[in-house]
Amino acid sequence: MTTLSPENSISARRSASFILVKRKPPIDKTEWDGFFDENGHLAKSRDFICVNILERGLHPLVRTEAWKFLTGYYSWQSSQDERLTVDSTRRKNYKALCQMYEKIQPLLENLHRNFIETRNNIAYDIQKLYDKDPLGNILIDKKKLEKILLLSYVCNTQAEYQQGFHEMVMLFQLMVEHDHETFWLFQFFLQKTEHSCVINIGVGKNLDMLNNLINFLDPMFAEHLKGKGAGAVQSLFPWFCLCFQRAFKSFDDVWRLWEVLLTGKPCRNFQVLVAYSLLQMVSGQVLQESMTGDAILLACNNLIDLDADELISAACLVYAELIQKDVPQPLQDFFL
Repeated sequence: MTTLSPENSISARRSASFILVKRKPPIDKTEWDGFFDENGHLAKSRDFICVNILERGLHPLVRTEAWKFLTGYYSWQSSQDERLTVDSTRRKNYKALCQMYEKIQPLLENLHRNFIETRNNIAYDIQKLYDKDPLGNILIDKKKLEKILLLSYVCNTQAEYQQGFHEMVMLFQLMVEHDHETFWLFQFFLQKTEHSCVINIGVGKNLDMLNNLINFLDPMFAEHLKGKGAGAVQSLFPWFCLCFQRAFKSFDDVWRLWEVLLTGKPCRNFQVLVAYSLLQMVSGQVLQESMTGDAILLACNNLIDLDADELISAACLVYAELIQKDVPQPLQDFFL
């Protein structure tokens, strides 16, 4: 084991510091526009912007454009003219993919056994979505949502459709104006987060590292999870598959956490520190009541209506604690 550098220690304390003081207002349109020069090139560093997003968040009027940078839809080095070209290209490519899908759909139905099953699963999941606001206004277009998910499934050989993707795409549809933006932002988001939210790529690794983190930071809780609470952590895979979206009180809270995950700040694989922070909310009750694995899972599923800033702050403090310790090599390799 090796001790982490003083520079990383300072970075960790800074990342956690916004819990100790009143958080500054989120980055608004005026400030965001000030990050660019007259040609639309970023005049601030990517690191500067990402740290500010971590500490402050984004105003809703800024979120769509900022997310295009965070996901990789836009290059951080691009000019305004180059971004206009990118938008045009992505619109044309999306239209071409839609036309391709219409041509090959009969072939998929006849030759690809999983296609019909997946299409039925997507239709079933979308039907369950509640698509109205408190006033009864329609929020989303379910037909467009289904089309985007089917196209994503056909085009993406790595991240096959899994339950919960329909909720993710819904949030992108609520964020942006055009279908091609919804589709491409979702694709780039999956690429950025596949090692945390895609079942057949990264979820198992996240659960293993969550177990390692509990063993290192909370040995008493870890002992209970190995005994009477066995199986609880492995049952928490929906947290990662859904990027924690069911734990929050509003869409804004979900977007707030997701944009932090996209920054890569304060560390890699921050989602595991978020999961650890959620578990710490129930650990006292678990130990006091000597809960079984099923009871632990129920307590975790009851963590709802949370505030994203409070959870992010808690996870940053876990990082600040972690970085002060003599950290085992597997945890160093995963987080630092």
